[in-house]
Formats: sequence, structure tokens, C-alpha cells
Amino acid sequence: MEKHKCIIIGTGPAGYTAAIYAARANLKPIMYTGLEPGGQLTTTTEVENFPGYPDGIDGPAMMEDLQKQAQRFGTDVRFGMVTKAEFSTIPGEYHKLTIDESTEVLARTVIIATGASAKYLGLESEKKFMGHGVSACAICDGFFYKGQEVVVVGAGDSAAEEATYLAKLCPKVTVLVRKDHFRASKIMVDRVMKTPNIEVLFNTETVEVQGDKTVSSVKVRNNQTNEERVIPAEGFFVAIGHKPNTDIFKGQLDMDNVGYLITKPGTATTNLPGVFATGDAQDRIYRQAVTAAGSGCMGALEAERYLQEFEEEVTAEA
Repeated sequence: MEKHKCIIIGTGPAGYTAAIYAARANLKPIMYTGLEPGGQLTTTTEVENFPGYPDGIDGPAMMEDLQKQAQRFGTDVRFGMVTKAEFSTIPGEYHKLTIDESTEVLARTVIIATGASAKYLGLESEKKFMGHGVSACAICDGFFYKGQEVVVVGAGDSAAEEATYLAKLCPKVTVLVRKDHFRASKIMVDRVMKTPNIEVLFNTETVEVQGDKTVSSVKVRNNQTNEERVIPAEGFFVAIGHKPNTDIFKGQLDMDNVGYLITKPGTATTNLPGVFATGDAQDRIYRQAVTAAGSGCMGALEAERYLQEFEEEVTAEA
């Protein structure tokens, strides 16, 4: 069975940044990409808010750059899915990971960068325009819709936040709420209702996202009257929540009621020794590429310091 100093589960800005730092620290990291190498940014056509790209960059291209940088320093990037994790509770002991339900590997430290997946409505038209008018992040993509009309779907705080953010950029924001009330906190609801260029349609569901090459309108239906109407819009923002990709860690790592991994404040340290959580798998607040990259750096630095406590054993493996 292979034994390693450091295994990184997942890619994206968090995983690749962790790999860069871990490799430069001579931890010889092994990275398992999962089923979606590059994570959520691979569905983003343009990234303009990541430092170092003054002209913006295509999301998949950015992930390729990060991968090349990680490999340049010696990261072993492997296409594979970690399907089982058996973490040790004893400091310095190995953790066992199962890859693709068959191969078992051991690691002194594990850096989790499995990210979170945005929830979507599941419409075929929604998939068709992904990255071409359909988005799950107003902060990431809202700038591209400046001066255009947009639609936001959702009833919670995330939807309210995205609507008020977009209202600063767009002449009109239409919010679609499936029930007859918001789930958001009162202060957020008040903020939405007091914003003059936000229109809220209650008891309203999306029938279809329409357009040619990009979104031009949204067909909706009132679920009380069955009346349908078409709303002109160049952007369609889905804000019905995210699901962290952490199911395989349940019962071992501390997590909140949604599934976000809980770390010691100001660190990437989990409740188990030698296991570190980074990126959107533990960040339910910001969910930005730059904050994910920062936490990936934290995870690698903490893994390096952790291994220093067991330097003699680690040196024997090298």
C-alpha cells in the first residue's frame, strides 16, 4: 500500500494552491482530482476578479494554469475519486483513503478541497445556457450584466443578497419565489422590498430559460393560477443554495447542519489530527476563488508544520 506525506482531495483554487505550497515544502503531494477537475470555475466562462489577470481569464484556462504550476513543483496529479476515508484519531498515524472503491493509499496528512456544488433547478434550458446567461454567483458574474435586466430565483438569504447586489448594477431585477413568502431573514426581506428596482413575484416557478446563443428571456408560471408570462432578461441567477461535497466524511469530521466542515477559527484545522479542510468545503460565507486559494495555502502550511512534529518518521519515508 502506498504511503505518502500529503494527499490532497479535490482540485480548484483551494486544492491547486495547497498543492503548490505543499510541493514547494517538499511534501511530495498526491492530488486526486475527483470527477470534476477544476471544480466550479470550470463552468465559468470569464473570471475577472482573481488577482493577477488584468484582462480576465477563462475559468477552465485558469484551472489549467494552476494545475501546471502545481505540477511544475512536483505535485502528482491523479485522476481518481476518493470514495472512502478512514481517518485516524491518533496524532502522527496514517489516514487511509480508498480510491475509486478499489485502491487503498495511506497519508500522514490529508488536505480536503472537495468544494461545494451549487444547486440548480434541473431544467434542460438551464444547462444549455450555463455560463452564457445562467449563473449561480452574482458576485462572480454580476458585473457582466451591468445595465441589463436579470432574474434571480430563490427565497432565502442568498437570493436576497444576490438580488440587492445585482440591483446596484442592473436597471431591473425580478425575483422568483416559489411560495407565497421568503425564507430569508426579516432584515434581508425588508432590504429587498425597499429596493425600487427589484420586483418580487411570489408563487412563481421557472418554466424555461429562453434565448438563442445567450439568455434573452425567462418563461415563468404562477403556481396558483397557472398563468404563464415571459420576462425579458439577459441574466438568470439561481440562488437556491449550495451543497458541500463532504458526504464521505460524515461521522468523522465535525460539520454543520448543511455539511460544511468546521475548522478551528482562523485555521484549516479540523477536529482530527493531520486532516485539514479548505475552500468551499468549509466556507459557507464567501465562496470565492481568491478566498479558496488563501485557505488552500493555510491548509498546506499547517500540514507542513504538523509533519515537522514527526520529522524522524517522515524523513525515513523520503
